[in-house]
Amino acid sequence: MRVIGLDPGLRLTGWGVIEAEGNRLSHVAHGVLRTDEKMDLAERLCALKAALEAVIAEQRPDAAAVEETLANRNPASTLKLGMARGVALLVPALAGLPVSQYLPMIVKKSVVGTGHAEKSQVAAMIGVLLPGSGQASADAADALAVAICHVHHSASRTAWGAGRSNLAAKPAAARGA
Repeated sequence: MRVIGLDPGLRLTGWGVIEAEGNRLSHVAHGVLRTDEKMDLAERLCALKAALEAVIAEQRPDAAAVEETLANRNPASTLKLGMARGVALLVPALAGLPVSQYLPMIVKKSVVGTGHAEKSQVAAMIGVLLPGSGQASADAADALAVAICHVHHSASRTAWGAGRSNLAAKPAAARGA
């Protein structure tokens, strides 16, 4: 399974693509999409959409994972970030990809082992888990972490679903409940 992770932002959107085969993860590509701060908001969102479409067309992932956003102190910044996040959710969905979302604490816990890890700790673990990733920027490292988080959670959901009994899998009406 090939997964693209996205760390959305209006100024910088990190992206990272990994390949997962069983328990083995490998780095495919990563980068950062930048928008011109001199452009108006609508133009920046269009630029972000076009750049993300190009990455998805080139990398051809099977699934997308997007980091959820927590509120900032500045409501205007939070709103702009939410708009960029909307683009990050929309573009893969329009490409026909299943899109999952993960809170930053869940991403950090999946990669570092603690939900309160620093960005430097996340970047260091990305280097350990994906040796081919080199020195990814903080935004790209976060995006790769989101992709890893998705793979771990997908594997857990699959294992959990496969381990359920037939009784639990039947609708309540079919069980006579």
